[in-house]
Amino acid sequence: MNRFLRYSVARFILSASLTSAAAVASAYAQQTAQPEVQPELATGRSEIKSATATEYMAVTANPHASAAAEQILARGGTAVDAAIAAQLVLSLVEPQSSGIGGGAFMLSYRADQKKLHYYDGRETAPMAVDENYFMRDGKPRGFFDAVIGGNSVGVPGVMRMLELAHKRDGKLPWKDLFQPAITLADNGFEVSPRLRELLIRMPRVAVRPAIRDYFFDAEGEPLAVGHLLKNPDFAETLRTLAEQGVEPFYRGEIAAAIVDAVRNDPENPGVMTRKDMADYRARVREPVCSEFLVYRVCGAAAPSSGGTTVGAILGMLQHTPIDDFEAGSAELTHLFTEASELAFADRNTYSADSDYVEVPTEAMVAPHYLAQRAKLINLKTAQPARPGVPGEFSSARIKAKSPEMPNTSHLSIMDRYGNGVSMTTSIETGFGSRLLVKGFLLNNQLTDFSFVPTNAEKELVANRIQPGKRPRSSMSPTIVFNRDGSLRLLVGSPGGSRIIDYTARTILYHLGKGIPIADAIDAGNIAAIGYRLEVEPDTVSAVDIEKLEAMGHTVVQKELNSGIHAIALMDGKLYGGADTRREGSALGR
Repeated sequence: MNRFLRYSVARFILSASLTSAAAVASAYAQQTAQPEVQPELATGRSEIKSATATEYMAVTANPHASAAAEQILARGGTAVDAAIAAQLVLSLVEPQSSGIGGGAFMLSYRADQKKLHYYDGRETAPMAVDENYFMRDGKPRGFFDAVIGGNSVGVPGVMRMLELAHKRDGKLPWKDLFQPAITLADNGFEVSPRLRELLIRMPRVAVRPAIRDYFFDAEGEPLAVGHLLKNPDFAETLRTLAEQGVEPFYRGEIAAAIVDAVRNDPENPGVMTRKDMADYRARVREPVCSEFLVYRVCGAAAPSSGGTTVGAILGMLQHTPIDDFEAGSAELTHLFTEASELAFADRNTYSADSDYVEVPTEAMVAPHYLAQRAKLINLKTAQPARPGVPGEFSSARIKAKSPEMPNTSHLSIMDRYGNGVSMTTSIETGFGSRLLVKGFLLNNQLTDFSFVPTNAEKELVANRIQPGKRPRSSMSPTIVFNRDGSLRLLVGSPGGSRIIDYTARTILYHLGKGIPIADAIDAGNIAAIGYRLEVEPDTVSAVDIEKLEAMGHTVVQKELNSGIHAIALMDGKLYGGADTRREGSALGR
Protein backbone atom coordinates (compact mmCIF):
# COMPACT_ATOMS: atom_id res chain seq x y z
CA MET A 1 0.00 0.00 0.00
CA ASN A 2 1.51 3.35 -1.01
CA ARG A 3 2.17 6.20 1.40
CA PHE A 4 -0.94 8.18 0.36
CA LEU A 5 -3.34 5.30 0.81
CA ARG A 6 -1.72 3.88 3.93
CA TYR A 7 -1.82 7.09 5.96
CA SER A 8 -5.08 8.48 4.58
CA VAL A 9 -6.85 5.24 5.51
CA ALA A 10 -5.36 5.42 8.99
CA ARG A 11 -6.41 9.04 9.41
CA PHE A 12 -9.91 8.41 8.15
CA ILE A 13 -10.46 5.48 10.51
CA LEU A 14 -9.32 7.68 13.38
CA SER A 15 -11.45 10.61 12.36
CA ALA A 16 -14.39 10.17 10.09
CA SER A 17 -15.57 7.14 11.93
CA LEU A 18 -19.08 5.99 12.68
CA THR A 19 -20.34 3.45 15.20
CA SER A 20 -18.63 0.29 13.95
CA ALA A 21 -15.52 -0.73 12.04
CA ALA A 22 -17.68 -1.95 9.16
CA ALA A 23 -19.49 1.37 8.99
CA VAL A 24 -16.14 3.18 8.94
CA ALA A 25 -14.92 1.09 6.04
CA SER A 26 -18.19 1.65 4.21
CA ALA A 27 -18.09 5.41 4.76
CA TYR A 28 -14.47 5.56 3.64
CA ALA A 29 -15.24 3.61 0.48
CA GLN A 30 -18.19 5.89 -0.22
CA GLN A 31 -16.10 9.06 0.05
CA THR A 32 -13.06 7.78 -1.87
CA ALA A 33 -15.27 6.43 -4.66
CA GLN A 34 -16.45 9.94 -5.44
CA PRO A 35 -14.32 12.03 -7.84
CA GLU A 36 -12.36 14.85 -6.28
CA VAL A 37 -14.40 18.02 -6.44
CA GLN A 38 -12.78 21.23 -7.61
CA PRO A 39 -15.63 23.68 -7.11
CA GLU A 40 -13.87 26.74 -8.45
CA LEU A 41 -11.92 25.39 -11.38
CA ALA A 42 -8.72 26.79 -12.83
CA THR A 43 -9.32 28.96 -15.88
CA GLY A 44 -5.78 29.72 -16.99
CA ARG A 45 -3.10 32.19 -15.99
CA SER A 46 -2.17 35.71 -17.01
CA GLU A 47 1.02 37.75 -16.94
CA ILE A 48 2.32 38.85 -13.54
CA LYS A 49 0.07 41.57 -12.12
CA SER A 50 1.74 44.12 -9.85
CA ALA A 51 1.49 47.75 -8.83
CA THR A 52 3.52 50.25 -6.79
CA ALA A 53 2.15 53.13 -4.74
CA THR A 54 3.12 55.46 -1.93
CA GLU A 55 -0.25 56.56 -0.51
CA TYR A 56 -2.81 53.73 -0.65
CA MET A 57 -3.53 50.47 -2.45
CA ALA A 58 -6.25 47.88 -3.01
CA VAL A 59 -5.71 44.34 -4.30
CA THR A 60 -8.84 42.30 -4.93
CA ALA A 61 -10.07 39.41 -7.07
CA ASN A 62 -11.82 41.54 -9.69
CA PRO A 63 -10.94 44.86 -11.40
CA HIS A 64 -14.40 46.28 -10.60
CA ALA A 65 -13.88 45.59 -6.89
CA SER A 66 -10.36 47.02 -6.92
CA ALA A 67 -11.67 50.16 -8.63
CA ALA A 68 -14.46 50.54 -6.07
CA ALA A 69 -11.99 50.20 -3.20
CA GLU A 70 -9.60 52.68 -4.80
CA GLN A 71 -12.46 55.15 -5.26
CA ILE A 72 -13.23 54.98 -1.54
CA LEU A 73 -9.55 55.33 -0.62
CA ALA A 74 -9.20 58.37 -2.89
CA ARG A 75 -12.09 60.03 -1.02
CA GLY A 76 -10.24 59.62 2.27
CA GLY A 77 -11.90 56.41 3.37
CA THR A 78 -10.17 53.91 5.60
CA ALA A 79 -9.03 50.44 4.64
CA VAL A 80 -12.20 49.05 6.28
CA ASP A 81 -14.37 51.46 4.27
CA ALA A 82 -12.68 50.29 1.08
CA ALA A 83 -13.01 46.64 2.05
CA ILE A 84 -16.77 47.06 2.49
CA ALA A 85 -17.13 48.66 -0.94
CA ALA A 86 -15.02 45.91 -2.49
CA GLN A 87 -17.01 43.11 -0.84
CA LEU A 88 -20.30 44.51 -2.09
CA VAL A 89 -18.96 44.66 -5.64
CA LEU A 90 -17.47 41.16 -5.39
CA SER A 91 -20.93 39.91 -4.40
CA LEU A 92 -22.08 41.08 -7.81
CA VAL A 93 -19.16 40.39 -10.18
CA GLU A 94 -17.60 37.33 -8.52
CA PRO A 95 -20.77 35.71 -7.13
CA GLN A 96 -19.38 32.18 -7.31
CA SER A 97 -16.77 32.98 -4.68
CA SER A 98 -18.13 35.24 -1.97
CA GLY A 99 -20.90 37.65 -1.13
CA ILE A 100 -23.28 39.04 1.43
CA GLY A 101 -24.93 35.61 1.68
CA GLY A 102 -21.74 34.14 3.13
CA GLY A 103 -19.15 34.67 5.84
CA ALA A 104 -15.70 36.20 6.32
CA PHE A 105 -12.76 36.85 8.59
CA MET A 106 -11.14 40.29 8.69
CA LEU A 107 -7.89 41.50 10.21
CA SER A 108 -7.93 45.28 10.59
CA TYR A 109 -4.79 47.12 11.70
CA ARG A 110 -5.36 50.55 13.27
CA ALA A 111 -2.24 52.68 12.91
CA ASP A 112 -3.39 55.29 15.45
CA GLN A 113 -3.85 52.59 18.09
CA LYS A 114 -1.00 50.36 16.89
CA LYS A 115 -3.55 47.60 17.38
CA LEU A 116 -4.62 44.64 15.27
CA HIS A 117 -8.33 43.75 15.42
CA TYR A 118 -9.80 40.41 14.34
CA TYR A 119 -13.44 40.35 13.24
CA ASP A 120 -15.20 37.00 12.94
CA GLY A 121 -18.14 36.94 10.50
CA ARG A 122 -18.25 33.16 10.10
CA GLU A 123 -21.65 31.59 9.50
CA THR A 124 -23.43 29.68 12.29
CA ALA A 125 -25.49 26.51 12.29
CA PRO A 126 -29.23 26.91 12.87
CA MET A 127 -30.37 26.02 16.38
CA ALA A 128 -32.53 23.13 15.13
CA VAL A 129 -29.62 21.03 13.80
CA ASP A 130 -28.31 17.96 15.62
CA GLU A 131 -25.05 16.02 15.37
CA ASN A 132 -26.48 13.61 12.78
CA TYR A 133 -27.61 16.40 10.47
CA PHE A 134 -25.49 15.12 7.55
CA MET A 135 -26.01 11.42 8.22
CA ARG A 136 -28.47 9.21 6.36
CA ASP A 137 -29.02 5.57 7.36
CA GLY A 138 -25.77 5.56 9.34
CA LYS A 139 -23.69 6.98 6.50
CA PRO A 140 -22.55 10.51 5.61
CA ARG A 141 -24.36 12.13 2.70
CA GLY A 142 -22.58 12.63 -0.59
CA PHE A 143 -21.05 16.10 -0.88
CA PHE A 144 -23.25 17.53 -3.63
CA ASP A 145 -26.30 15.81 -2.18
CA ALA A 146 -25.70 17.88 0.93
CA VAL A 147 -24.57 21.08 -0.77
CA ILE A 148 -27.36 22.00 -3.13
CA GLY A 149 -30.42 23.60 -1.57
CA GLY A 150 -31.38 24.95 1.82
CA ASN A 151 -29.96 22.11 3.90
CA SER A 152 -26.38 23.40 3.64
CA VAL A 153 -26.99 27.10 4.36
CA GLY A 154 -25.51 28.62 7.49
CA VAL A 155 -26.67 31.94 8.95
CA PRO A 156 -24.73 34.53 6.88
CA GLY A 157 -22.25 36.64 8.82
CA VAL A 158 -20.67 39.06 6.32
CA MET A 159 -23.03 41.99 6.80
CA ARG A 160 -22.93 41.91 10.61
CA MET A 161 -19.14 41.71 10.46
CA LEU A 162 -18.86 44.63 8.05
CA GLU A 163 -21.22 46.67 10.23
CA LEU A 164 -19.10 45.94 13.30
CA ALA A 165 -15.83 46.77 11.56
CA HIS A 166 -17.24 50.00 10.14
CA LYS A 167 -18.47 51.19 13.54
CA ARG A 168 -15.01 50.62 15.00
CA ASP A 169 -12.62 51.35 12.11
CA GLY A 170 -14.62 53.17 9.40
CA LYS A 171 -14.65 56.86 8.49
CA LEU A 172 -16.93 57.59 5.53
CA PRO A 173 -20.72 57.36 5.87
CA TRP A 174 -22.03 53.80 5.66
CA LYS A 175 -24.37 54.52 2.76
CA ASP A 176 -21.59 55.99 0.62
CA LEU A 177 -19.80 52.63 0.59
CA PHE A 178 -22.71 51.03 -1.29
CA GLN A 179 -22.80 53.38 -4.25
CA PRO A 180 -20.19 51.69 -6.48
CA ALA A 181 -21.99 48.35 -6.21
CA ILE A 182 -25.45 49.89 -6.67
CA THR A 183 -24.33 51.70 -9.80
CA LEU A 184 -22.77 48.56 -11.23
CA ALA A 185 -25.82 46.44 -10.43
CA ASP A 186 -28.11 49.01 -12.10
CA ASN A 187 -25.98 49.63 -15.18
CA GLY A 188 -24.65 46.11 -15.54
CA PHE A 189 -21.21 44.56 -15.91
CA GLU A 190 -19.76 42.43 -18.67
CA VAL A 191 -19.66 38.70 -18.00
CA SER A 192 -15.98 37.79 -17.71
CA PRO A 193 -14.31 34.78 -19.35
CA ARG A 194 -13.75 33.27 -15.91
CA LEU A 195 -17.38 33.56 -14.85
CA ARG A 196 -18.60 32.00 -18.09
CA GLU A 197 -16.06 29.19 -17.87
CA LEU A 198 -17.18 28.34 -14.35
CA LEU A 199 -20.83 28.38 -15.41
CA ILE A 200 -19.94 25.87 -18.13
CA ARG A 201 -17.71 23.58 -16.10
CA MET A 202 -19.10 23.67 -12.58
CA PRO A 203 -21.42 20.74 -11.83
CA ARG A 204 -25.12 21.34 -11.22
CA VAL A 205 -25.30 25.12 -11.34
CA ALA A 206 -28.67 25.64 -13.04
CA VAL A 207 -30.61 23.48 -10.59
CA ARG A 208 -33.04 26.12 -9.28
CA PRO A 209 -35.16 28.58 -11.31
CA ALA A 210 -33.72 31.81 -9.86
CA ILE A 211 -30.07 30.98 -10.51
CA ARG A 212 -30.91 29.50 -13.92
CA ASP A 213 -32.81 32.59 -15.03
CA TYR A 214 -30.01 34.90 -13.90
CA PHE A 215 -26.91 33.17 -15.32
CA PHE A 216 -28.31 31.32 -18.34
CA ASP A 217 -30.11 32.40 -21.52
CA ALA A 218 -33.48 31.23 -22.83
CA GLU A 219 -31.86 28.19 -24.48
CA GLY A 220 -30.21 27.17 -21.21
CA GLU A 221 -26.72 28.25 -22.27
CA PRO A 222 -24.41 30.17 -19.89
CA LEU A 223 -24.33 33.87 -20.67
CA ALA A 224 -21.73 34.80 -23.26
CA VAL A 225 -18.51 36.63 -22.46
CA GLY A 226 -19.22 40.34 -22.71
CA HIS A 227 -22.94 39.99 -22.02
CA LEU A 228 -24.10 43.02 -20.02
CA LEU A 229 -25.48 41.47 -16.86
CA LYS A 230 -27.72 43.69 -14.73
CA ASN A 231 -29.01 42.79 -11.28
CA PRO A 232 -31.88 45.08 -10.25
CA ASP A 233 -32.82 42.79 -7.34
CA PHE A 234 -29.35 43.15 -5.84
CA ALA A 235 -29.39 46.91 -6.45
CA GLU A 236 -32.63 47.11 -4.46
CA THR A 237 -31.17 44.97 -1.67
CA LEU A 238 -28.14 47.26 -1.49
CA ARG A 239 -30.28 50.39 -1.39
CA THR A 240 -32.20 48.95 1.54
CA LEU A 241 -29.01 48.11 3.43
CA ALA A 242 -27.41 51.46 2.59
CA GLU A 243 -30.35 53.44 3.96
CA GLN A 244 -31.46 51.24 6.85
CA GLY A 245 -28.28 49.42 7.91
CA VAL A 246 -28.12 45.66 8.30
CA GLU A 247 -31.31 45.21 10.36
CA PRO A 248 -33.46 44.33 7.32
CA PHE A 249 -30.94 41.60 6.51
CA TYR A 250 -31.22 39.99 9.92
CA ARG A 251 -34.70 40.96 11.14
CA GLY A 252 -36.67 42.35 8.20
CA GLU A 253 -37.72 41.55 4.66
CA ILE A 254 -34.33 40.22 3.51
CA ALA A 255 -34.16 37.86 6.50
CA ALA A 256 -37.66 36.63 5.69
CA ALA A 257 -36.66 35.91 2.09
CA ILE A 258 -33.53 34.02 3.16
CA VAL A 259 -35.40 31.86 5.63
CA ASP A 260 -38.18 31.20 3.13
CA ALA A 261 -35.68 30.07 0.48
CA VAL A 262 -33.90 27.78 2.93
CA ARG A 263 -36.92 26.19 4.57
CA ASN A 264 -39.03 25.86 1.44
CA ASP A 265 -36.38 24.57 -0.93
CA PRO A 266 -38.31 21.94 -2.91
CA GLU A 267 -35.65 19.22 -2.85
CA ASN A 268 -33.31 19.78 0.08
CA PRO A 269 -34.86 22.10 2.71
CA GLY A 270 -33.02 23.39 5.74
CA VAL A 271 -34.09 24.26 9.28
CA MET A 272 -33.05 27.92 9.60
CA THR A 273 -35.53 30.23 11.35
CA ARG A 274 -36.11 33.97 11.61
CA LYS A 275 -34.78 33.75 15.16
CA ASP A 276 -31.53 32.22 13.91
CA MET A 277 -31.09 35.23 11.64
CA ALA A 278 -32.04 37.77 14.30
CA ASP A 279 -29.71 36.25 16.89
CA TYR A 280 -26.58 36.26 14.72
CA ARG A 281 -23.64 38.22 16.15
CA ALA A 282 -20.26 38.96 14.63
CA ARG A 283 -17.40 38.53 17.10
CA VAL A 284 -14.31 40.53 18.02
CA ARG A 285 -11.60 38.00 18.79
CA GLU A 286 -7.88 38.03 19.53
CA PRO A 287 -5.67 37.29 16.54
CA VAL A 288 -3.02 34.62 16.93
CA CYS A 289 0.60 35.69 16.34
CA SER A 290 3.74 33.63 15.88
CA GLU A 291 7.41 34.06 15.00
CA PHE A 292 9.10 33.61 11.64
CA LEU A 293 12.69 34.77 11.30
CA VAL A 294 12.66 38.48 12.27
CA TYR A 295 8.91 38.85 11.70
CA ARG A 296 5.68 38.52 13.67
CA VAL A 297 3.04 36.68 11.65
CA CYS A 298 -0.55 37.33 12.77
CA GLY A 299 -3.68 35.57 11.57
CA ALA A 300 -7.22 34.51 12.37
CA ALA A 301 -7.64 32.22 15.37
CA ALA A 302 -10.48 29.76 15.95
CA PRO A 303 -12.94 29.14 14.45
CA SER A 304 -10.39 29.61 11.67
CA SER A 305 -7.52 27.15 11.67
CA GLY A 306 -5.58 29.44 9.35
CA GLY A 307 -3.66 31.53 11.86
CA THR A 308 -2.35 28.60 13.89
CA THR A 309 -1.51 26.40 10.90
CA VAL A 310 0.22 29.08 8.79
CA GLY A 311 2.11 30.10 11.92
CA ALA A 312 3.08 26.52 12.69
CA ILE A 313 4.39 25.83 9.19
CA LEU A 314 6.57 28.94 9.18
CA GLY A 315 7.59 28.48 12.81
CA MET A 316 8.91 25.01 12.06
CA LEU A 317 10.60 26.01 8.81
CA GLN A 318 12.78 28.59 10.54
CA HIS A 319 14.43 25.67 12.35
CA THR A 320 15.35 24.01 9.03
CA PRO A 321 18.06 24.99 6.50
CA ILE A 322 15.74 26.98 4.21
CA ASP A 323 18.60 29.36 3.34
CA ASP A 324 20.47 26.51 1.63
CA PHE A 325 17.85 25.81 -1.04
CA GLU A 326 16.19 27.71 -3.87
CA ALA A 327 12.46 28.31 -4.17
CA GLY A 328 10.89 25.50 -6.14
CA SER A 329 13.74 23.08 -5.50
CA ALA A 330 13.04 19.53 -4.39
CA GLU A 331 14.82 20.16 -1.11
CA LEU A 332 12.83 23.26 -0.10
CA THR A 333 9.60 21.69 -1.35
CA HIS A 334 10.34 18.67 0.82
CA LEU A 335 10.93 20.82 3.91
CA PHE A 336 7.73 22.78 3.27
CA THR A 337 5.75 19.57 2.77
CA GLU A 338 6.96 18.00 5.99
CA ALA A 339 6.25 21.15 8.02
CA SER A 340 2.80 21.45 6.44
CA GLU A 341 1.85 17.85 7.19
CA LEU A 342 2.92 18.20 10.82
CA ALA A 343 0.95 21.43 11.13
CA PHE A 344 -2.12 19.86 9.54
CA ALA A 345 -1.93 16.89 11.90
CA ASP A 346 -2.36 19.34 14.78
CA ARG A 347 -4.93 21.41 12.91
CA ASN A 348 -7.12 18.41 12.14
CA THR A 349 -6.95 17.27 15.76
CA TYR A 350 -7.38 20.44 17.79
CA SER A 351 -9.03 23.15 15.68
CA ALA A 352 -12.76 23.92 15.87
CA ASP A 353 -15.06 26.66 17.15
CA SER A 354 -13.43 27.79 20.40
CA ASP A 355 -16.84 28.83 21.76
CA TYR A 356 -17.73 25.12 21.84
CA VAL A 357 -14.40 23.28 22.08
CA GLU A 358 -11.22 24.12 23.96
CA VAL A 359 -8.55 25.01 21.40
CA PRO A 360 -4.89 25.27 22.52
CA THR A 361 -4.34 28.25 20.23
CA GLU A 362 -1.23 29.84 21.74
CA ALA A 363 0.36 26.50 22.53
CA MET A 364 0.05 25.37 18.90
CA VAL A 365 2.36 28.19 17.76
CA ALA A 366 4.57 28.50 20.84
CA PRO A 367 8.24 28.81 19.79
CA HIS A 368 9.44 25.96 22.02
CA TYR A 369 6.70 23.64 20.79
CA LEU A 370 7.41 24.35 17.13
CA ALA A 371 11.15 23.90 17.66
CA GLN A 372 10.41 20.44 19.05
CA ARG A 373 8.04 19.63 16.18
CA ALA A 374 10.68 20.75 13.66
CA LYS A 375 13.04 18.06 15.00
CA LEU A 376 10.65 15.49 13.51
CA ILE A 377 11.49 16.73 10.00
CA ASN A 378 14.00 14.43 8.33
CA LEU A 379 15.98 16.43 5.77
CA LYS A 380 16.07 13.57 3.28
CA THR A 381 13.07 11.31 3.90
CA ALA A 382 9.32 11.86 4.13
CA GLN A 383 7.89 10.88 7.49
CA PRO A 384 4.32 10.13 8.61
CA ALA A 385 2.84 13.14 10.41
CA ARG A 386 1.15 12.63 13.76
CA PRO A 387 -0.35 15.26 16.03
CA GLY A 388 1.70 16.54 18.92
CA VAL A 389 0.67 17.63 22.40
CA PRO A 390 0.76 21.45 22.41
CA GLY A 391 1.64 22.86 25.81
CA GLU A 392 -0.06 21.07 28.67
CA PHE A 393 -3.11 20.26 26.59
CA SER A 394 -4.07 16.68 27.31
CA SER A 395 -7.68 16.26 26.16
CA ALA A 396 -8.13 13.36 23.78
CA ARG A 397 -9.27 14.52 20.36
CA ILE A 398 -10.54 12.80 17.26
CA LYS A 399 -9.49 14.07 13.88
CA ALA A 400 -12.18 14.58 11.29
CA LYS A 401 -12.48 15.32 7.63
CA SER A 402 -14.62 18.14 6.35
CA PRO A 403 -14.98 18.77 2.60
CA GLU A 404 -14.08 22.52 2.71
CA MET A 405 -13.93 23.36 -0.97
CA PRO A 406 -11.63 25.88 -2.70
CA ASN A 407 -14.07 28.65 -3.43
CA THR A 408 -13.44 31.93 -1.67
CA SER A 409 -11.94 35.40 -2.26
CA HIS A 410 -9.23 37.44 -0.58
CA LEU A 411 -8.53 41.17 -0.56
CA SER A 412 -5.68 43.24 0.88
CA ILE A 413 -5.99 47.01 1.36
CA MET A 414 -3.82 49.83 2.75
CA ASP A 415 -5.11 53.39 3.26
CA ARG A 416 -3.41 56.79 3.50
CA TYR A 417 -3.53 56.69 7.31
CA GLY A 418 -1.37 53.58 7.64
CA ASN A 419 -4.30 51.28 8.35
CA GLY A 420 -4.43 47.88 6.70
CA VAL A 421 -7.04 45.18 6.07
CA SER A 422 -6.50 41.55 5.17
CA MET A 423 -9.88 39.89 4.61
CA THR A 424 -10.90 36.46 3.35
CA THR A 425 -14.53 35.94 2.41
CA SER A 426 -16.47 32.94 1.15
CA ILE A 427 -19.74 31.24 0.26
CA GLU A 428 -17.86 27.87 0.31
CA THR A 429 -18.20 25.85 -2.90
CA GLY A 430 -18.61 27.43 -6.36
CA PHE A 431 -22.00 29.24 -6.48
CA GLY A 432 -22.68 28.11 -2.91
CA SER A 433 -25.99 26.38 -2.23
CA ARG A 434 -27.29 27.49 -5.67
CA LEU A 435 -30.03 29.48 -3.92
CA LEU A 436 -30.29 33.02 -5.32
CA VAL A 437 -32.25 35.35 -3.01
CA LYS A 438 -32.87 39.04 -3.70
CA GLY A 439 -29.97 39.13 -6.13
CA PHE A 440 -27.30 37.31 -4.11
CA LEU A 441 -26.29 33.69 -3.54
CA LEU A 442 -26.56 31.88 -0.23
CA ASN A 443 -23.63 29.94 1.19
CA ASN A 444 -23.29 26.21 1.78
CA GLN A 445 -20.92 26.59 4.74
CA LEU A 446 -22.58 23.97 6.93
CA THR A 447 -20.74 21.39 4.82
CA ASP A 448 -17.50 22.67 6.40
CA PHE A 449 -18.49 20.70 9.50
CA SER A 450 -17.47 17.09 9.78
CA PHE A 451 -20.29 15.01 8.32
CA VAL A 452 -19.77 12.34 10.98
CA PRO A 453 -20.06 13.21 14.70
CA THR A 454 -18.25 10.29 16.36
CA ASN A 455 -15.61 7.64 15.83
CA ALA A 456 -15.97 3.88 16.19
CA GLU A 457 -15.68 4.19 19.97
CA LYS A 458 -18.39 6.87 19.93
CA GLU A 459 -15.89 9.60 20.84
CA LEU A 460 -17.02 13.02 19.67
CA VAL A 461 -15.36 14.81 16.75
CA ALA A 462 -14.35 18.41 17.58
CA ASN A 463 -15.68 19.86 14.30
CA ARG A 464 -19.04 18.08 14.42
CA ILE A 465 -22.10 20.16 13.68
CA GLN A 466 -23.92 21.61 16.72
CA PRO A 467 -26.64 24.26 17.18
CA GLY A 468 -25.24 27.77 16.86
CA LYS A 469 -21.71 26.53 16.18
CA ARG A 470 -19.36 27.99 13.57
CA PRO A 471 -17.68 25.46 11.27
CA ARG A 472 -13.91 25.21 11.28
CA SER A 473 -12.36 27.21 8.47
CA SER A 474 -9.00 27.39 6.71
CA MET A 475 -9.39 31.03 5.71
CA SER A 476 -6.06 32.65 6.52
CA PRO A 477 -6.08 36.45 6.32
CA THR A 478 -2.59 37.35 7.48
CA ILE A 479 -0.72 40.51 8.47
CA VAL A 480 3.02 40.35 9.06
CA PHE A 481 4.90 42.90 11.19
CA ASN A 482 8.54 43.85 11.35
CA ARG A 483 10.35 43.45 14.63
CA ASP A 484 9.74 47.15 15.43
CA GLY A 485 5.98 46.66 15.06
CA SER A 486 5.63 48.29 11.65
CA LEU A 487 3.59 46.66 8.91
CA ARG A 488 5.48 44.49 6.44
CA LEU A 489 2.97 42.33 4.53
CA LEU A 490 -0.77 41.77 4.06
CA VAL A 491 -1.63 38.48 2.38
CA GLY A 492 -4.20 35.71 2.01
CA SER A 493 -5.86 33.45 -0.54
CA PRO A 494 -8.89 31.33 -1.42
CA GLY A 495 -8.44 27.60 -1.91
CA GLY A 496 -10.27 25.52 0.71
CA SER A 497 -7.89 23.80 3.11
CA ARG A 498 -5.08 24.55 0.65
CA ILE A 499 -5.44 28.25 1.55
CA ILE A 500 -3.05 27.59 4.40
CA ASP A 501 -0.28 26.30 2.18
CA TYR A 502 -0.81 29.00 -0.47
CA THR A 503 -0.47 31.69 2.18
CA ALA A 504 2.47 30.11 3.99
CA ARG A 505 4.37 29.44 0.76
CA THR A 506 3.95 33.03 -0.40
CA ILE A 507 5.27 34.33 2.92
CA LEU A 508 8.17 31.88 2.81
CA TYR A 509 9.17 32.88 -0.72
CA HIS A 510 8.81 36.63 -0.14
CA LEU A 511 10.17 37.04 3.38
CA GLY A 512 12.32 33.92 3.61
CA LYS A 513 13.78 33.90 0.11
CA GLY A 514 13.58 37.59 -0.81
CA ILE A 515 11.42 37.13 -3.91
CA PRO A 516 9.36 40.23 -4.92
CA ILE A 517 5.78 39.82 -3.79
CA ALA A 518 4.15 39.59 -7.24
CA ASP A 519 6.71 36.97 -8.30
CA ALA A 520 6.24 35.07 -5.04
CA ILE A 521 2.51 34.94 -5.72
CA ASP A 522 3.08 33.71 -9.27
CA ALA A 523 5.56 30.99 -8.26
CA GLY A 524 4.42 27.39 -8.27
CA ASN A 525 2.01 26.47 -5.51
CA ILE A 526 2.59 23.55 -3.16
CA ALA A 527 -0.18 21.71 -1.33
CA ALA A 528 0.59 19.15 1.35
CA ILE A 529 -2.46 18.92 3.56
CA GLY A 530 -1.95 15.43 4.89
CA TYR A 531 -2.07 12.74 2.24
CA ARG A 532 0.03 13.61 -0.83
CA LEU A 533 2.24 16.32 -2.29
CA GLU A 534 0.55 18.43 -4.96
CA VAL A 535 2.53 20.70 -7.28
CA GLU A 536 1.47 22.76 -10.27
CA PRO A 537 2.37 21.48 -13.74
CA ASP A 538 5.54 22.97 -15.26
CA THR A 539 6.67 24.51 -11.96
CA VAL A 540 8.84 21.63 -10.71
CA SER A 541 11.39 19.99 -12.96
CA ALA A 542 11.24 16.30 -13.80
CA VAL A 543 14.54 15.85 -11.95
CA ASP A 544 13.12 17.45 -8.80
CA ILE A 545 9.96 15.36 -9.01
CA GLU A 546 12.15 12.25 -9.14
CA LYS A 547 14.05 13.50 -6.09
CA LEU A 548 10.82 14.08 -4.20
CA GLU A 549 9.52 10.64 -5.06
CA ALA A 550 12.83 9.12 -3.98
CA MET A 551 12.34 10.88 -0.62
CA GLY A 552 9.05 9.01 -0.24
CA HIS A 553 6.54 11.60 -1.44
CA THR A 554 3.56 10.71 -3.61
CA VAL A 555 3.74 13.62 -6.07
CA VAL A 556 0.65 14.70 -8.01
CA GLN A 557 0.78 17.44 -10.63
CA LYS A 558 -2.45 19.42 -10.79
CA GLU A 559 -3.77 22.94 -11.13
CA LEU A 560 -3.74 24.60 -7.72
CA ASN A 561 -6.21 27.40 -8.12
CA SER A 562 -5.20 29.99 -5.56
CA GLY A 563 -6.20 33.64 -5.53
CA ILE A 564 -3.35 35.14 -3.52
CA HIS A 565 -3.60 38.91 -3.11
CA ALA A 566 -0.97 40.79 -1.17
CA ILE A 567 0.60 44.14 -0.37
CA ALA A 568 4.21 44.33 0.75
CA LEU A 569 5.50 47.45 2.53
CA MET A 570 9.17 48.35 2.04
CA ASP A 571 11.10 51.61 2.18
CA GLY A 572 7.97 53.77 2.32
CA LYS A 573 6.36 52.14 -0.72
CA LEU A 574 3.46 49.75 -1.26
CA TYR A 575 4.04 46.83 -3.61
CA GLY A 576 0.88 45.00 -4.65
CA GLY A 577 0.50 41.64 -6.33
CA ALA A 578 -2.64 39.96 -7.71
CA ASP A 579 -2.74 36.25 -8.46
CA THR A 580 -2.19 35.40 -12.11
CA ARG A 581 -4.54 32.43 -11.70
CA ARG A 582 -7.61 34.65 -11.34
CA GLU A 583 -8.87 37.93 -12.74
CA GLY A 584 -7.91 40.33 -9.95
CA SER A 585 -5.92 43.54 -9.99
CA ALA A 586 -3.79 45.81 -7.82
CA LEU A 587 -4.52 49.55 -7.88
CA GLY A 588 -3.06 52.42 -5.89
CA ARG A 589 -1.63 55.89 -5.80
